[in-house]
Amino acid sequence: MAVETTICIGFTGDVMIGRGVDEALNENGVLYAWGNTLPFLKKTDINIINLENTLTNSNHQALKTFNFKATPDKVNTLTAANITIANLANNHILDYHEEGLLETIATLDKAGIKHAGAGRNAEEAARPVVIQSKGLTIGLLGFTDNEPSWKAGPDRCGVNYIDIDDEGDRKNATIAISQLNQEVDIVIVSIHWGPNMNTEPSATFVDFAHQMADAGAAIIHGHSAHNFQGVEVYQEKLILYDTGDFVDDYRVDPFFRNDHSFFYRVMVDKYGPTSLELIPVLITQYQVNLAQKEARQWSIQNMKALAEKWGTAISDNGVLTIRNDR
Repeated sequence: MAVETTICIGFTGDVMIGRGVDEALNENGVLYAWGNTLPFLKKTDINIINLENTLTNSNHQALKTFNFKATPDKVNTLTAANITIANLANNHILDYHEEGLLETIATLDKAGIKHAGAGRNAEEAARPVVIQSKGLTIGLLGFTDNEPSWKAGPDRCGVNYIDIDDEGDRKNATIAISQLNQEVDIVIVSIHWGPNMNTEPSATFVDFAHQMADAGAAIIHGHSAHNFQGVEVYQEKLILYDTGDFVDDYRVDPFFRNDHSFFYRVMVDKYGPTSLELIPVLITQYQVNLAQKEARQWSIQNMKALAEKWGTAISDNGVLTIRNDR
């Protein structure tokens, strides 16, 4: 029997390398933000992030509470960490209006980092990323339910916005997933959804995640809450409801402990995900490092409790078997 090709995909939550992180990179070098997680980032075949800032020199701020940008040279921080695809469908990619988005896109393109979820018009914002790795074809779609006024139009740049309470929007998303599933081996949906600091997804989000999986999404990569939520195995598909934060300069909430999260390592073959390894991480001083001792135990025990609500069993070492060999 032939051995199936297997690849390793790394997922993170929000990567915000602007503001204080940008300053720390200026002082300490482009690798600083990754701390001792860098060897793990370099060992995967593909790494997928939510990029929670623009890469721009623009000073034309949108009228909102927080505006995040890093100078375009900080794309070197991303390339050094083997970042393959960045989701841009989120509530910060237009923090510096159209020029900030377009400069971000141009910067990522020049660096060879693929991106999804935002663009010069609606067609581009909805366009999937399709890449090859070791003979497997991976397709990724980016969505967000944040900032409805940023929805891309036929001749207007913006994000691939979805109203999850709208049946028509959900149907359009599942059609896009189903169509992509006909063209690739593995479909990934990266979605920036929901309010900040929620420990669990709403029933509507769970239902929609199941709809996306039924349409052909093998992995759902959720983010937006700033703290991690549970993971679910549904019909041999992997749902990461919220992957939390990976690196940023945010204030730490003592209850939600948004400085704790994971590097999510997913093994995948042509049939879908086979296993998940949760590598606990901790953000301190504008840098992400492997969590140790109490911080590591807290994250794994909390994730185990969250996942058990869906009957998803995670080991004490943070390993989840999704599917045994066929």
